Amino acid sequence: MQFSKLADMFDRLEATSSRLEMTDILAEFFKTVEPSELRQVIYLSVGRLHPEFYPQELGMADKLVLKAIASVSGRTQKEVDDLWIKTGDPGEVAEQLITKKKQMTLFSEPLSFKAVVEGLTLIETATGKDSQDKKMKHLARMMHDSGPIESRYLCRIVTGRMRVGAGAMTIMDALALAFATKEQRPDIERAFNITCDMGLVAETVAKGGIDAVKKIGVTVGSPVKVMLAERLRSLPDIMDRMEGKCAFEYKYDGMRVQAHIKKGPNGFVKLYSRRLEDLTSNFPDIADALMRQLKGDEAIIEGECVAFEPETGNLLPFQNVTHRRKKHGMEQAVEDVPVRIFMFDLLYHDGKDYTLMPYSMRRSKLEMSFNEAKDGVDKVGYTTRAIISDEDQAQTFFDQAIASKCEGIMAKSLEDISIYRAGSRGFLWIQYKKDYTQALVDTFDLAVVGAFYGMGKRAGVYGALLMAAYDPDTGKFGTACKLGTGFDDAFLAALPGMLDQYKSEKKPSSVNAEMVPDVWFVPGIVLEVSAADISISPIHTISYGAIKEDAGLGLRFPRFTGRVRDDKTPEQCTTSAEIIEFYNLQESRDSDSSESDNDSE
Repeated sequence: MQFSKLADMFDRLEATSSRLEMTDILAEFFKTVEPSELRQVIYLSVGRLHPEFYPQELGMADKLVLKAIASVSGRTQKEVDDLWIKTGDPGEVAEQLITKKKQMTLFSEPLSFKAVVEGLTLIETATGKDSQDKKMKHLARMMHDSGPIESRYLCRIVTGRMRVGAGAMTIMDALALAFATKEQRPDIERAFNITCDMGLVAETVAKGGIDAVKKIGVTVGSPVKVMLAERLRSLPDIMDRMEGKCAFEYKYDGMRVQAHIKKGPNGFVKLYSRRLEDLTSNFPDIADALMRQLKGDEAIIEGECVAFEPETGNLLPFQNVTHRRKKHGMEQAVEDVPVRIFMFDLLYHDGKDYTLMPYSMRRSKLEMSFNEAKDGVDKVGYTTRAIISDEDQAQTFFDQAIASKCEGIMAKSLEDISIYRAGSRGFLWIQYKKDYTQALVDTFDLAVVGAFYGMGKRAGVYGALLMAAYDPDTGKFGTACKLGTGFDDAFLAALPGMLDQYKSEKKPSSVNAEMVPDVWFVPGIVLEVSAADISISPIHTISYGAIKEDAGLGLRFPRFTGRVRDDKTPEQCTTSAEIIEFYNLQESRDSDSSESDNDSE
């Protein structure tokens, strides 16, 4: 396959904002691609050579790419830099300055897809003192045989700016349309959720159909998308939903990790965040303890890494454990910030997939799968847990959790249907935090999709941000508020650098917005936001038409809590369904309060 064929497909995707049209374009293209090439096609569509959880990245800086463009186009570096300043996109610069050579040399040939993969691999693996020069030359060599559109996407791939708008949900729709049926799409989604590898799923379904996809299983080393919880407004509501009996666990104020442990000559421990980052180097002491204390050969468990005071054993807030996110000085950080992991689930053990087994069985197996520490250093433990069968027990357990410096509790179903629903949210798990007793149900995790230039004291920086929640049904981000409070000067100063890689010259196809900011961003940064309440909004687009036919829902008096949710991907934001649920809970609470006031009168 020629790379121009793939570049033309990317160009067609970028030209439409219709998810249905994107699905058709992808499905039509997938059917023309050799299964052996389809895996890399999927990876390149998001600017990578591997699944998202692999640490390797292409990561070429703009300046290096611009140098390659100058060498190929014959333009001066100043001409190239000036055009880049105007466009902000090396891909557009390349498209405008590089034209297909009419007189090909004797040894030139059209750029093949295989040659692109090989060239990008050389860029990714280049090391040593002259690595930057090597990367520039590898890119220039590919652009030499490229046309304008091919050059655009080569530059976007190596700089991490592949923004063609086709998210995971759209790709799964297209795979089902191309190689299966609409009814079989859940099998494709489950395979992706338990492997986090869309390339693997695509190649498998293209080669062997849906039967081959159903055989894909949980594997140590490939992270599983985390299961998520729903929210309810009171403990009695939780007990009612759980039909009077469930398990309660402490909800710790730490960092959720998924640990993959494999013993033997080629053994390893990998700790993944909920957004698939490899955190192993940040928690070497936890990785070592898990390896030493595991009974058996391999396992996948989930737990919460929480900082604590060694002298008292008291748990510390989330901000403390974030000091372990350093890239340098980890030996000192391990010493300065002691951490424990409180395990709460087991997904796999010694060849057996536990994700389709009930929660009670998973928990029981978890508690049988680890030895106590022989050196007396208690780094590995289990979440505090109890079986709750009435509201008094529920309140007592919740109070104990808060007294123990936890955020609240997790209620988990004991029914046979309580499987581990990878990548899904549902009432098999329900969270309840101390914040829920306040005016609004919870904080919101929202993606930055736009920014407004500051005025007055904020002149020269962004003064406010346009924030959005995620709608899994459409694959788009709908706006929920304009956020302008809660920022300190240091955060405002850091914002441009934090957001620069996500800047877009036009509204991203993944964003649904009526409000127009000064600068658009592809969803990438997630912030935690609090608010006074939720109201029907004529200008915001999340949950549009759900409550009122011609309106969405918006957060009133939003405020940044100070927490950047770098443990969450944009798709793990607060969803449109949750926004609706929050609104309904708020209306129900207001109704209850009104009835209570009337009774008291």
